[in-house]
Amino acid sequence: MNSFIDKKLTPYLFLLPAGIILSVFFFYPLIEVIRLSFTKYSIVRPAQYIGMENYITLVNDPIFWKSLKNSVIYLVGVVPPLVIIPIFLAILVNNQIKGISFFRAMFYLPVVISIVVIGIAWKWLYSENGPLNYILTSMHLVDTKLNWLSDPNLALFSVMIVTVWRGLGYYMVIYLAGLQAIPKELYEACDIDGASFLQKHLFVTIPLLKSSIVFVAVVSSINALKVFVEVYIMTGGGPAYNSATLVQYLYEKAFQDLNLGYACALGVVLFLLTFIFSLANIRVIEKNWQG
Repeated sequence: MNSFIDKKLTPYLFLLPAGIILSVFFFYPLIEVIRLSFTKYSIVRPAQYIGMENYITLVNDPIFWKSLKNSVIYLVGVVPPLVIIPIFLAILVNNQIKGISFFRAMFYLPVVISIVVIGIAWKWLYSENGPLNYILTSMHLVDTKLNWLSDPNLALFSVMIVTVWRGLGYYMVIYLAGLQAIPKELYEACDIDGASFLQKHLFVTIPLLKSSIVFVAVVSSINALKVFVEVYIMTGGGPAYNSATLVQYLYEKAFQDLNLGYACALGVVLFLLTFIFSLANIRVIEKNWQG
């Protein structure tokens, strides 16, 4: 009997440390955020229960809807390049040729550089008299200098380019690990059968990278929905909230307006959106793959 109980309890004992950490740093804060979302709360005043008032305000808040729209645009614009382009980069640097380690390091370098430094550097590149405008005007690709970060039609997309550029190396490494786990015999069999370069990767590489592709799709989607630093450093959500995302707006409400109850309501919406989309993302990708 004791042996049976020990066998039943042992797995839970191994899970206990992770369970404690998750409870302290995830589940408790999540429950507290949900609770505070039903209150009027600021740092200087105690929380006062107001029911659904924050959520009613949120539904009628045009800036919330604009931020939500920007977050969705960010998601749709950033995720496909971050899922597809790193596959080609991983295939490129998977060759055993002289100096390939240097190229791997160069592709990965943006990942290890501080995002604040990257934001400041790209802000300089995007400036009116910066290198990017100089190149475009010198090559007569544009007639006038572009206001990359102050034009309502360009600001959000300009920040999206930075996110894609910075993420390519990180997801490339994930795919590279998956590529190196694929048996070389499969590619040799393709060569014997006369398969082209494209056919080898289409019918061998891509299917065997399924788990990596699903992982990259989910992680890049979550990162796109919770993007903040790039927006904060480069545009501050402007002009007129045209580049503001949900996290940027949440930060503004929490730490500038000190409306923490409303910020918690925004956080709950962001959590639900991220959770639902991640779940749907996994289901759709796996269903299409099986189909």
